Amino acid sequence: MARLLLKAGVRRREVWAWAMYDFANSGYTTVVITAVFGAYFVAVVAGNASWATFAWTLALSVSYALVMLSAPLIGAWADAHACKKTLLWLTTLGCISFTALLFFAAPGALLLAVAALILSNTFFGTGENLIAAFLPELARPRALGRISGWGWALGYVGGLVSLGATLAYIGWAQAHGQDAADFVPVAMLITAAIFLLASLPTLLMLRERAVPQPVRTSRNAWRQVRHTLGHLSQLPDLKRFLICTVLYQAGIQAVITLAAIYASQVFHFDTQRTIELVLVVNITAALGAFLFGYVQDRIGHVRSIALTLAGWIAMVLLAWMAPDERMFWVAANLAGLCMGASQSAGRAMVGLLAPPAHQAEFFGLWGLAVKLASILGPLTYGAASWLTAGDHRQALLITGAWFVAGLMVLRGIRADRGRRAAHRFNLVPEQTDI
Repeated sequence: MARLLLKAGVRRREVWAWAMYDFANSGYTTVVITAVFGAYFVAVVAGNASWATFAWTLALSVSYALVMLSAPLIGAWADAHACKKTLLWLTTLGCISFTALLFFAAPGALLLAVAALILSNTFFGTGENLIAAFLPELARPRALGRISGWGWALGYVGGLVSLGATLAYIGWAQAHGQDAADFVPVAMLITAAIFLLASLPTLLMLRERAVPQPVRTSRNAWRQVRHTLGHLSQLPDLKRFLICTVLYQAGIQAVITLAAIYASQVFHFDTQRTIELVLVVNITAALGAFLFGYVQDRIGHVRSIALTLAGWIAMVLLAWMAPDERMFWVAANLAGLCMGASQSAGRAMVGLLAPPAHQAEFFGLWGLAVKLASILGPLTYGAASWLTAGDHRQALLITGAWFVAGLMVLRGIRADRGRRAAHRFNLVPEQTDI
């Protein structure tokens, strides 16, 4: 069976090691970005100042912008030197180190908290791009969706493990009379430790199979990236999918970033119920990623993504018109299923459409598209909420337009045509004096 799914020379344990990186890094997003540190930053570090939430979103936006600017360069460097593995080591240790540094984010330590948040999230985003670029080296084209789904599913399990360990400690700390300023910094150390331990299989067992591209040196990397972008006309389906990614990921990132706020503002969820919501949605997301990988390989990549976008649109409508929290729970779990499925499907789609000799660079462009969406989506929601005098239902409905736009662009993509174009892709070396 493995022979049918994996490329020659790839063992199942190496695929497991690759997927373990999704397990490892998911704790960072679940604990630091979504469930624990954000609220702590606003309430404790920034003292509930009027600008606290803005400072939080601005710090995240800066980190996403840094990833956007560096992703093509790092991808070109990785392809030039066949050093994805080395760079993955560096970015992983960087994210872990600056996550641990959040231990010192005491009340009033705003600059330290902002700096550590920006750097940890920048390293996280770069590592995310690098691990994705290994996928086409491991899986055969017909199994890209399945293998990607395994990774995403294991990722959500990792998020649950990190969140569970953190919450167990927080419960113990609260029982002993500690407050947030005492237990949240320790929670950051727990998150960093789990990331380190869980990433070791990846860092030790994953092989670098790429062949160096001599023409793509460090001195002409940006020039080469610009040159490659100029040749995207050879890859119309990949180009269209990158645009599609920006659109639908803007909606996804808005939901990820603001779901807890929507739950608290519209349905008056307290902290405990919000944590329960995150836990349950992570479980449904894991199921969606795992099961949908098989669906994707069976019905095709474009149809699969279209199905998930239809699910996202339905989720927005359910949450918008939900009269009580029961329907909201249904919408939240639908979001979980669609989240796991669409994230997995998107990564596999890029692996299918990217030229084999330029995987890291094009996955870097994909990462750029996702990070751009991470800025556009939440900003759209925030602006809509402001313009509607704090009407979060209307803000969500307006944000849902991103999914509709993504579905419209997706209609013009043909995966088979894009795959053929990827194999025909001819990047004529740019004439330089280097």
